[in-house]
Amino acid sequence: MTEPPRPPAEPEPGSEVSAPHCYRHADRETWISCQRCGRPICPDCMRQASVGFQCPDCVAAGARSVRPARTYAGGLLPERPGLVSMALIAINVAMFVLVLATGGAASTIYLDSGLIAGPFPPRAGIEGVADGAYWRLLTVAFLHLQFFHILFNMYALAIFGPVLEQLLGRLRFLALYLVGALASSVAVYWLAGPRTFTVGASGAIFALFGAAIVLLLRRGQDITNLLLLLGLNLVITFAVPGISWQGHLGGLACGLLFGVVFGYAPRRSRDVIQAGAFAVVLVGLVIATLARTAALTS
Repeated sequence: MTEPPRPPAEPEPGSEVSAPHCYRHADRETWISCQRCGRPICPDCMRQASVGFQCPDCVAAGARSVRPARTYAGGLLPERPGLVSMALIAINVAMFVLVLATGGAASTIYLDSGLIAGPFPPRAGIEGVADGAYWRLLTVAFLHLQFFHILFNMYALAIFGPVLEQLLGRLRFLALYLVGALASSVAVYWLAGPRTFTVGASGAIFALFGAAIVLLLRRGQDITNLLLLLGLNLVITFAVPGISWQGHLGGLACGLLFGVVFGYAPRRSRDVIQAGAFAVVLVGLVIATLARTAALTS
């Protein structure tokens, strides 16, 4: 049990007392002491505490003893929910402008980043996923050509992204977005034609839809509006020609799966379960991709 710091003894009449020196700056005199450990501190070392001032070491020790706030899924609670969502939106918009500035549909960036299976003859001038262009499985999620396409996807990301960041934390949210995009691409790789060219972040957005449905339902919140929005998007997906239903369903299935993992994993072991789920899904996507490549190139 520690005793509170004692005030300096008053000097006897006629005696001289030298001022204490800051424990971090030996050349600075000070009569101020840390309220926690009692060591003398100069103005540069003073840290405002609930009562008086503390030294930097005591402030750091106190911070280490406080458990950081956690999200519903176990991640670190973000100070600014939506920061990752805004960063993803910025990347998508930057890619959209870059594609338009370099030729639109004829842009090399567009042609080399969209998702197309292949394989193609050596002199065709294009390399599909089956030819080894596996980066297309991820870059496709940051590629748009039509204004209304990117407008809808980024609007949905701006609406649901911060909500999920608040529930998951930044790392889990970003992992969900990227793995959802990959799952969407692998579904397209398997189910679409080898010459079908696909672009857009819709698969990742549908992964967010799926995870949000499960998590909000798990928390007992009303998801009527979310279900109506999802239903409308599914109708559009199958009713309007040229929309990749394969990618939408692949992303949605991935989001529903991780919604269950995030929402129902036991608190004591949720970090291990969640990390294991991501590892298993990623391995499964790699195996599925290699199997599809073997089928297309055999």
